[in-house]
Amino acid sequence: MDNTVIISTPPHVKSRRTTKMIMLDVIIALLPATVMGIVYFRLDAFITIITSVLTAVICEFIYYFIANGGFARKCKDAKQVCRNFLHQFDFTSIVTGLILALIVPSSVHFYEVLLGSAFSIIIVKMLFGGTGKNLVNPAATGRVFMLLCFSATMGGIVSSAVGNVIDNGVINSSATVLTDLLGGAGTNASFLDLFLGTGIAGSIGETCKLAIIVGGVYLIIRKVIKWWQPVLYIGVTFLMTLLLYGCDGTENFAMMALDQTFAGGLFFGAVFMATDYVTSPKSRMGQIIYYIILGLLTSLLRYFTGVEVVSFVIMICNIITHLLDRYCIPHPFGYVREKKAKAPKAEKAAAKDAGTKEATK
Repeated sequence: MDNTVIISTPPHVKSRRTTKMIMLDVIIALLPATVMGIVYFRLDAFITIITSVLTAVICEFIYYFIANGGFARKCKDAKQVCRNFLHQFDFTSIVTGLILALIVPSSVHFYEVLLGSAFSIIIVKMLFGGTGKNLVNPAATGRVFMLLCFSATMGGIVSSAVGNVIDNGVINSSATVLTDLLGGAGTNASFLDLFLGTGIAGSIGETCKLAIIVGGVYLIIRKVIKWWQPVLYIGVTFLMTLLLYGCDGTENFAMMALDQTFAGGLFFGAVFMATDYVTSPKSRMGQIIYYIILGLLTSLLRYFTGVEVVSFVIMICNIITHLLDRYCIPHPFGYVREKKAKAPKAEKAAAKDAGTKEATK
């Protein structure tokens, strides 16, 4: 009888579906936001997406090739290493590169995207062991890295070409709608513009909420994510934002909270980043606490800092996932907690007398 125990990395799903199939579903779900990003931001968006995805795949291959002895013995095993890479390739690097490209503005330079994508794959993912072993979301961490290194470029947001006035073929740069809202300036954009992303300044894949929702519905239908996960994150963020602006006496605070919910990267982060299998809790109770914390932190930090914080918050909450998994342990059906055996009264009395004698000495 074979007693071999095979230990694999998460996600642990009781299904015939493989990681490749799940990642392929995520790629398909990202296509609407990708297409709308290219339509809205044109050639710059296309270059950013291609650069990010190719860099992610190439960096994963280079790391795998070196780590598995591709250069050993004068590259004698190089061909076999390449075959092994193709066999184990699970599309996760494509997902990481695509998500990273969609959460940055089209105004970034190609070398900035290249460095950000390389950082996400090599430092955040591969150095920790590859798929299923990274501590934080690679794309979110890559965006934070780019923001810290290239803050000037990352702040230069470009408006969508659709529904926006273009002067001499150049799309005007401006602050995002969320930045204006958080600064108290308000916005002239209608709710329909915020929903469709027309004429809205923002990141490539975050402006068109309709495309994000379509991708989210696909993931729900395919049972990749649960419907209540992004809804809970977005709902808590909206309610907390409503409370904050309602308490400080802001005029039209309900509309302010609604506009802030539909502006920025909240929808994209809730659907495609916060639901990551590896960096989110495994138990239902842990997930509920996780998404509530995400919503509270997002609304509070937006309110007090006046900047977009979705990627920061997701990265922070990824760190506490281990604690949630440790203390929110699901019990099997019919589980009864084992009661501690009570010591006889005679033994308790003897122990008490012994303690009293020791104290008198």
